[in-house]
Amino acid sequence: MLILILILTPLLMSCVAPQIYSKINHQQLSLSNGLMQKNGISFITPSTVTGQEEEKQAVAFTFVDVLKRERPDLRFVTLPETLNAVNRAGLATEYQLMFADYKDTGIFNRETLLKIADVTQTRYIAQLKLAGFSQGSTSRLGIFGLRLIATKHAKLRLFFQIWDAKDGAIAWEAVQELNWAEEKFAEDTIALQTVIEKAAINIASRLPQ
Repeated sequence: MLILILILTPLLMSCVAPQIYSKINHQQLSLSNGLMQKNGISFITPSTVTGQEEEKQAVAFTFVDVLKRERPDLRFVTLPETLNAVNRAGLATEYQLMFADYKDTGIFNRETLLKIADVTQTRYIAQLKLAGFSQGSTSRLGIFGLRLIATKHAKLRLFFQIWDAKDGAIAWEAVQELNWAEEKFAEDTIALQTVIEKAAINIASRLPQ
């Protein structure tokens, strides 16, 4: 069996490149690169579908980290920095109520947005919504009960909105759908961080240049 594995290994190694299907739609409403560079963007708490609530911090951390790398010309205030500023300003309750209203209306209260913008010294407020994420594995090749290779797959649906705190309107938005499949030996599934990084690169490339 060892000899057979050694023979098959070069063939299997040639199949490890991931297969990625990506679809992204975006709308530029009032956002321009000059305004972003001048005023900065702060991130608020992401929204997630039921069952993915624990992923909020990871989604925001990974997404902002990629944007900082891809768009060094822009100033981003990270989620922890925003939360710290909100709490120091005594806006925690108002911040919570803003999200409660958002769940029912899809609208962020303009007065609260202005206060967040003021304490973070930005004009634009960015929010992510993890609308869907799934991951899994399908056995592809096995010998004598030993699984040699499996197809790992992950599916992501991510919304991204940038709000203008000055007038309380959506200035830019995008939706990214991403399917990732990869053949590999490891038992690990494809991590959320992996697909978020790819989605963030795609979205960053479509922000006003």
